[in-house]
Amino acid sequence: MATQIGLPQSFPLRYNDPMTFRIVIEFDPETRSFSAVCPELPGCASAGDTEAEAMENIEEAIRLYLEPSPLALSNDAKLFEVRVA
Repeated sequence: MATQIGLPQSFPLRYNDPMTFRIVIEFDPETRSFSAVCPELPGCASAGDTEAEAMENIEEAIRLYLEPSPLALSNDAKLFEVRVA
């Protein structure tokens, strides 16, 4: 269901509903580090010296990837939010 947001809207918007993402972690023997990729978010990747560090870093990368950025809207624009369960 779409919800219209009244303008002006204070930023940044906070989306606090928890979501679950799959993470692929692989060890690279050449660099002797772990890569972490989130398949559902194209380009969202990170790494770490340990598996735990790679997991911590990809969690931060996902938060940054999903963080809303300010929008410059024209006076006649309407901003909506869509909640997907």
